[in-house]
Amino acid sequence: MSRKIWVLDTTLRDGEQVPGAKLNVQQKLEFARQLQQLHVDMIEAGFPASSAGDFQAVQEIARTVRGGISVTALARAVKNDIDSVYESIKLAENPFIHIVLGTSNIHVEKKFSRSRDAVLEMGVEAVKYARTLLPEVQYSTEDASRSEFEYLWRTIEAVVKAGATIINIPDTVGYAVPEEFGELIRKIHERLKNLNDRVMLSVHCHNDLGMATANTLSAIKNGAEKVECTINGLGERAGNTSLEEIAMALKVRESFYQSHTDLNLKEIMRTSRLLTYLTGLDVQVNKAITGENAFAHSSGIHQDGLLKNKEVYEIMSPEDVGVESMELVLTARSGRHAFRHVMEKLGFYAGSTDEFEGLFAAFLRMADDKKEVYDHDVFALLSAARKQSGGSGHLYELESLRVVTDDEAPTATVKLKREGVSLEDTRSGDGPIDALYGTIRALTGLEVELLDYKINSMSRGKEALGRVHIRLKHQDNIYTGKAMDTDIIKASAQAFINGINAVLLDTSEKEKKAPAGE
Repeated sequence: MSRKIWVLDTTLRDGEQVPGAKLNVQQKLEFARQLQQLHVDMIEAGFPASSAGDFQAVQEIARTVRGGISVTALARAVKNDIDSVYESIKLAENPFIHIVLGTSNIHVEKKFSRSRDAVLEMGVEAVKYARTLLPEVQYSTEDASRSEFEYLWRTIEAVVKAGATIINIPDTVGYAVPEEFGELIRKIHERLKNLNDRVMLSVHCHNDLGMATANTLSAIKNGAEKVECTINGLGERAGNTSLEEIAMALKVRESFYQSHTDLNLKEIMRTSRLLTYLTGLDVQVNKAITGENAFAHSSGIHQDGLLKNKEVYEIMSPEDVGVESMELVLTARSGRHAFRHVMEKLGFYAGSTDEFEGLFAAFLRMADDKKEVYDHDVFALLSAARKQSGGSGHLYELESLRVVTDDEAPTATVKLKREGVSLEDTRSGDGPIDALYGTIRALTGLEVELLDYKINSMSRGKEALGRVHIRLKHQDNIYTGKAMDTDIIKASAQAFINGINAVLLDTSEKEKKAPAGE
C-alpha cells in the first residue's frame, strides 16, 4: 500500500538565504499563493525574529494561505525567537512552531561552547515553552548527519518526551551519502515508533555533494514520513532537495518507494517559473524536471525514437508537470524524421524525395551556421524555397521593426506578414520591449499575457537568445517562443512572434483533431 509523504516547502525561508534571492512582502505572498495551488502540505514562511520585514511577511502568509496547509517559521531555541514565530503564525489554519538546535560535536563545542547536557536541556526547555503556545512543535537536530548517534538519539528522546510532535533530521552541510543517511533514518524510525508512534519523522537535506535528492529518497525508503524541499533546489550554498525531483521520483517510481505525495504536479513548472521571475535567478538548463532542456531532444537518434513512441526516451510526460509538449530542438545532428515532423507541423508538404533531400541539405547548412534551428527558421527556409502549402500562411513573419527609446515615450514600429498581407503599427510603452510587445499584440489581435522574458548572450556575445513564456488571457496553457539573432531587439521580437505562432499552431492542431460537428 502506498503511503503519503508530507511535503514542507522551505523556499521562503531556506531558499531565500541565497544571495540575490531576497523577496519583499508582496512577492513572498504571491509565491505562497502559488504554493497553495501546488498543494504543498506545509509552508515554512520565514525566520520572523530576523527582521520586522520577515515577521510581516510570515504574518501575511499565515493570514492568507488556506486549504488546510500548515504554516510554520523558524526559531532558535530561545524564548524571544519562539514568541516571534507564535505571534507571526498564530492566525494560520494549522500553525506549528519549528525549533532548531545543533547536535553535532562541532556545533555543541564550537558554536555553543557548552556541554552536551546543557545544549540538550536548552532544547527540552524550548520545546516545553513552545507547547504552551501551540500543540504542534517541530524540533530539528541541526547537523544530525555529523552527530554521534547515541547523543542524537538521547536528544530526540528528550524533546519528544517534552512534547515535540515532529522530529526533523537535517543533513545541514550536505555531508551524508544515501546508504549512510538511509541507515540513520531507519534506526531513528524504529526507535521513534517504539517511543511514540504519533511523532512524525522528517528530513531536510542539502546538496553540497550533489546528493540531496538521493539522500531524501533513501530516507523515504527507510521510514521518513515528511520531506523538506525547495522549488528548483534553491537554498544555502549548493541548495536543498528539489521539491520537483522528489515529487516526480515518487510518481515515476511509486512501485519501488511505495509512497506518493498529494501535490498538484501540473503546477510544478508554473511554480518554478514564478520563482525564477521573482528572484531573477535562472535554473540551469539541464536541471531535472524544471530545466529548459529537461524535455528537449536534439539527438537525431533520440528524435527519431520519440516521434515513433515517446516512451522510447521519456520516462514521464512533460504535460504532467505543466510543461508544453515535447520539444524537438533541431540541430545538425537532427535526422530526416525530425525535420519532416517540423515541416508538417508548420503546414508544409515534404514533396518528392528529391525535393525533400534538397530542403534537408539546406536545413543542414543552416544548422551548421546557427547551431540551433527554431520553427521560424524552418518556416523562412521553406517559404523561400516556395514549397509552402495552403495551411502554413496563417503564421506571422517579421518583415521589419524599428524601436526608439528615450526617457519620455519609447516607441516601436513593427511590420508583420500573414497570409501574404503586410500589417504595420506603431505603439508606445514603458520601455523598448514593452512598446515592441504591445505593438505585436495589437497587430495579431491576440490577448497574450507575457509570463516570462529573458535575453541571454550566446557565442561570446555575438548572438543573443531571446526566450518568452506566454499564455492567452484566461487560459492555462503556456507557450514558449525562442529566437536567436545578433540584434537583441530583433531576437526579443522574434521570440514573442514565435510564441504567438505556437499558439496558432496549437489551435490549428486542436481544430484538426476535433470530431466533426463540434
